[in-house]
Amino acid sequence: QDDKPLVIATIFPQYDFLRQICGDRADVRMLIRPGSESHNYDPSPSDIITVSHAALFVYAGGDSDAWVQKLLQSDELSDVTAVALTDLVPTVSEEITEGMQHSHSHAEDDDHDHDDHDHDDHDHELEYDEHVWTSLKNAAIICNSLCDYMCAADSANADTYRENCANYVKKINELDILAADTVKNAVRKTIVFADRFPVRYFTEEYGLKYYAAFPGCASETEPSPSTLIFLIDKVRSENIPVVFYREFSNEKVADLVCESTKAKKLLFHSCHNVTAD
Repeated sequence: QDDKPLVIATIFPQYDFLRQICGDRADVRMLIRPGSESHNYDPSPSDIITVSHAALFVYAGGDSDAWVQKLLQSDELSDVTAVALTDLVPTVSEEITEGMQHSHSHAEDDDHDHDDHDHDDHDHELEYDEHVWTSLKNAAIICNSLCDYMCAADSANADTYRENCANYVKKINELDILAADTVKNAVRKTIVFADRFPVRYFTEEYGLKYYAAFPGCASETEPSPSTLIFLIDKVRSENIPVVFYREFSNEKVADLVCESTKAKKLLFHSCHNVTAD
């Protein structure tokens, strides 16, 4: 529209970063509709056509974006600059912690820097946790990198992009300081996620210990009795007052744990996706 560069983001985190950076100088769109489950997304023909016109296409990378790799192999997208968030910052593997239920194992113990990794090896890439934006330090790095891509795609507006990015990164850094201070002065350093666990980068950043029902991109929604018992016992033994669930959860596991322990149930939003509101 109005000769503005078209910029496409798959899900909310990178969409929000890009719209803050671009302001009104680019046409920024989110491909996956608000409120949709991003893990089960299947692009339509019209989506492919839209992405083919993009000056920049940004996706998370990892397990839930397996469809992107197929999309990028099409001839229509050969000239589109595509960027994965997992290529912009060091990643860690999904891990199976004590009590956690899992039906697949693509986790490794060691942290991983994508600079030493061949990104063409898609099967290997799936082993890593894609929720990199949940670390605020990562978010700041990602914004600066996306700003560089926008400046390259639309050099006429580079000064505006850099100014917008600097202002937004300043807010992210202030939030990072607040989060670190909150954890430093907290009564406890352990959180319980009675759900999938998509915020490992957050806990790593601030030195939090966690227990969860499932890994971040697990397909399960029904816990085994042993997982449920473990979480209930952990909440009771450590007198943990809050049990978290993630956005768009069916909340069943959190409800069961809270009913048994009288803990309070709260939403911990990973921003993977948001409702239209």
